[in-house]
Formats: sequence, C-alpha cells, structure tokens
Amino acid sequence: MLTHLINHPLGKRPAKPRQKGITMVLDTGLGLRELQDLLEIAGEYLDYLKLGFGTSLLYQPQLLQTKIKFCQAHQVEIYPGGTLTEIALLQGQYEAYLKLLVHLGFNTIEISDGLINLTPAQREKCIKQASKQGLTVLTELGKKMPGTKFATRKLGKQGSQDLNNGAQKIIIEARESGKNSAIYNQQGEIKPSRLKNLLKHFPHPHEIIWEAPLKKQQIALIHAFGPEVNLGNIHPQNLLAVEALRSGLRADTLILAANFTPQIKE
Repeated sequence: MLTHLINHPLGKRPAKPRQKGITMVLDTGLGLRELQDLLEIAGEYLDYLKLGFGTSLLYQPQLLQTKIKFCQAHQVEIYPGGTLTEIALLQGQYEAYLKLLVHLGFNTIEISDGLINLTPAQREKCIKQASKQGLTVLTELGKKMPGTKFATRKLGKQGSQDLNNGAQKIIIEARESGKNSAIYNQQGEIKPSRLKNLLKHFPHPHEIIWEAPLKKQQIALIHAFGPEVNLGNIHPQNLLAVEALRSGLRADTLILAANFTPQIKE
C-alpha cells in the first residue's frame, strides 16, 4: 500500500478527536448521498460540519436527523450556522432553541453577532446557557456586512472573554467568499497587521478556527502556523485538497518539509 511506502512529508496527523489541526467544512446543502460519499472518502480528516446560514430550518426533520447521525458515526461534529442562533435571539426563542438542538441530537452550537449586536454580558449569558444544556460552544468574531470595521483590540478582548466564559474555540469570520472581512482584504489576502494584533489576545493559536475558504488563505495560514492550524469554511470538494496541504502532499506546503533533498539511490 502507498501508506506503507510513502511518509507524509509534514508528519502524520493526530487521530480524532483533535484539539488542533481542526478542519471545518461549510455545508450549504449537501444531499445525503453526497454527505455519505464525503464521509466515506475523507471523514477521518473532517472535524466539524457547519450547516451554513439558516439552512437547518429548510431540511425535512427526518433528513436533518439522518445527517446528524451520519456525522456522529464518523466522529464529525455537525452544527447549525451562527445566523440561526442570531434569528433565535431576535425572536426571543434562544432558550427553546437550545433545548431543540439537544433534542435533535446536536452537540455543538455557534454563537455569533454577525448582524445583531450583543453586549459582553449578553454574550456571556448565551455561552453559559448553552454550556448548561451540555452543548459545546463555538463563538464567532466579526461582522457580516461588507466594509464593517474589524476592531482588532475590542474583538480580541471579546474572544478572550468568550474562552473564559466557556467557549471551546473562537471562529474568525471570513464568510463564504473569504474577502473583505476580519483579517482579509478585498482580494482575500491576509492583512499582516490585523493578524498580528489579533494574536496578542490569544496566546494559544489552537484556540482559534480561521475561516479560510480560499486556497491562498489556507496556504498562508499553514505557512504561518504549521499544519496543525485550525481552518474553517472549507468547501466540501476541497476537503482532501486541504488535508494534502496539511500533510505536505502538495507543492505549496511540501516546501516546508525539513529535508528537501531528493533521496535517490546511486
């Protein structure tokens, strides 16, 4: 077998459940057979499956629960996008929403304020209420409106508070496009100053999941933090390609391997 002959140039990845080197895929409408194929081919490389936006509300209940069961059978945490949490908050249904998530079989929730405004106290209460229901909490930093200023210091402080209040990971917003949001400019390239300033608030980079839907972002973050960086908003079709980047099985990251001298027998 190939795996017995060829080693991964950047080292073998740790088995699930992982606390770093996490890959989160954005699901905007995978069918059951598509999901089965994805899990069969690359389930061991997938940690989180986010049901994008408010799409969880559009599934037939039985189909949604089947997707949940498929994911859990492969140690993949599936959860609704933060937009649905924001809608529940807007409609005064947050506590009932938490109970419904648990009833449906979800183990994880994303709490965000991409469009709504939450005070630090409200955000803390949301995190603690979700944790009390037994849900793993991911919180997101950043707004969804294009051109909204990313206040690095304020959001970095908020992220630190989220972790102290019980959040497991902090997601840095990039949306589906990966452009003109958080740490990215209009071309989807990283703004070094924003990245540097944000990291001042997070001594442990593995606490962050960087949304990085574009290949150049994935490459840049792996170069910056190594193959165990947490990456999110990955397109389902790119899951294996991202794992190849992490493992040094693509030229873009093979260059990071310590010994770049071909081993050729005379």
